[in-house]
Amino acid sequence: MNKTENLSLLLQEIRACQVCAKGLPLGVNPVVTAHQTSKVVIIGQAPGTKVHRSGIPWDDASGNRLRTWLNVDKETFYDTRNFAIIPMGFCYPGKGKTGDLPPRRECAPLWHKRLLEQLPNVQLVLLIGQYAQTYYLGKSRGKNLTETVRNYEAYLPKFFPLPHPSPRNRYWLSKNPWFDEEVIWALRGRLSEVF
Repeated sequence: MNKTENLSLLLQEIRACQVCAKGLPLGVNPVVTAHQTSKVVIIGQAPGTKVHRSGIPWDDASGNRLRTWLNVDKETFYDTRNFAIIPMGFCYPGKGKTGDLPPRRECAPLWHKRLLEQLPNVQLVLLIGQYAQTYYLGKSRGKNLTETVRNYEAYLPKFFPLPHPSPRNRYWLSKNPWFDEEVIWALRGRLSEVF
């Protein structure tokens, strides 16, 4: 069996996953995209309600801002030969007091390693938000998200940590102008090396 067939079967297996079905308020709808030739992996948190309904990753205001940061249009973004989208939690986790609940803990240990083994052409992994950064950077990450993102160069060339592009992060973005002034340009430069 070739890698494409392996990846295709793995994606089918993920999309049929029922591991945490009882704990999901809207039921299961794993949202993940990948292709054997994907060059960049985007690891975010978990789908929100809009993405849960559409089944299209980053199909919301956060996705619009992320595409602006990346300086790519929707066609490029959703071309799986360019970007694989593998969240920390594949299904909508439910609502918390101040936003969505954290991603379910079952997904990443169960699926990420198997998925990444099927993506031999990946040159960059975008770690969006604290959950992805904690999981992938471990003790090498900064004391908080701000410090980790500010020191993005320490994780290159493989990883590029980013804050979540949610509209709820307006305050963080306004408080940290260096992100737009420096980090976004470095991100676009790194992407230009990949594509």
